[in-house]
Amino acid sequence: MVIIQTNLKCNRQCNYPHRSNKSIMVIIQTSLKCAFFAVVSAVLLFACSSANEFTTLLDQVEKLNISRDNYTLGKALTDKQKKIARQNTVQEASPGTLKFKDKNLYVVAEQNTDRVIILYEQYEKASEKKTQEVIGSLFLDFGDPTVMAHDKVIYWAFDAKGKVSEEKFRKIKDTKEQLQILATVKLSSSEKIMENPKSKNVYYIISSEPVLKWIKAKGI
Repeated sequence: MVIIQTNLKCNRQCNYPHRSNKSIMVIIQTSLKCAFFAVVSAVLLFACSSANEFTTLLDQVEKLNISRDNYTLGKALTDKQKKIARQNTVQEASPGTLKFKDKNLYVVAEQNTDRVIILYEQYEKASEKKTQEVIGSLFLDFGDPTVMAHDKVIYWAFDAKGKVSEEKFRKIKDTKEQLQILATVKLSSSEKIMENPKSKNVYYIISSEPVLKWIKAKGI
């Protein structure tokens, strides 16, 4: 409506007879102003559309209720969590994000909305006891995984309806259908998970690839 009204205004202002150089200059200046306002209006409409798209995507992720230690992927930080963030900020956060640590859990939130976009923990040279503790807590939170890979990686995958079972994942893979993954929980170990070396590097990360792609594409 802003663009339409601006264009109508331009037509009314620009359709005068060309009587003198002064009149031509006025018409040119008016046309330039109209063009400027039209461009600004288009940019604002695009920005609003993009913001709504991002909000809708985060809302879908939040509904999955993928949580660790009271932090939920896609959900905005509470006032208490914001206070923790201010007190425990991690400096190497990417542009447009806020990164902090709450005990062993790293949290990354989108700066404009305070909504969580990444959760992760990492342990270097973790003992077998610590490794099993981390894996056990993930199984308690998310149940049986969607798939294991190379005895070193465990995935829990989520589509818009919730966690994708191993059976569903295998079926889709066999039929070569496209699986629309909205979020994942990925645990990775430097050594085979079922073996018992003295120590191993272990980490897990909870994220939404569509959200991260959107942020990267928009340069937030």
